[in-house]
Amino acid sequence: MEGKVVERKLTEQDGKLALRDHVIAKAAAARLDRGMYIDAEAIIKLLDDREAVRYPTGVRFDAEPLESGEFAWLMPLGDTPAEGFCLFIHPWFETQPDAWPLIIPYYIPCVNYGEIVSEEECEFYGASLLGLERENYYQALCELADSIPDVSDI
Repeated sequence: MEGKVVERKLTEQDGKLALRDHVIAKAAAARLDRGMYIDAEAIIKLLDDREAVRYPTGVRFDAEPLESGEFAWLMPLGDTPAEGFCLFIHPWFETQPDAWPLIIPYYIPCVNYGEIVSEEECEFYGASLLGLERENYYQALCELADSIPDVSDI
């Protein structure tokens, strides 16, 4: 008796899981390519690696385009991703290069995949790139955001 093949329709959840797995695999490969250690120098160099970051991306320490409570914001530099992006990071972090490897990776999935990624994929990417658990990475980002002094405190 021959076995019957059962066809299964892929769901939106299947797609989300596939994207998450792909994002994690890309982060793990980038981490491995850099000797498993990502510091400020490595994360800046990563932005020029088209295997890891699909489109040109620069960093600028400038709070002007940031909304209240934001520590960074990714701005497209044109109508197509190929024209590149600028990651605006709050100037509070310019003299804190130890924070750059936490902040910058969060935005790489947005550069690579656009609007289809959610915060979840961004957290998984950053955590995987740094060898952290997702929750620990998320908590580190929250602590960084909370560390920015209020303008009235300066």
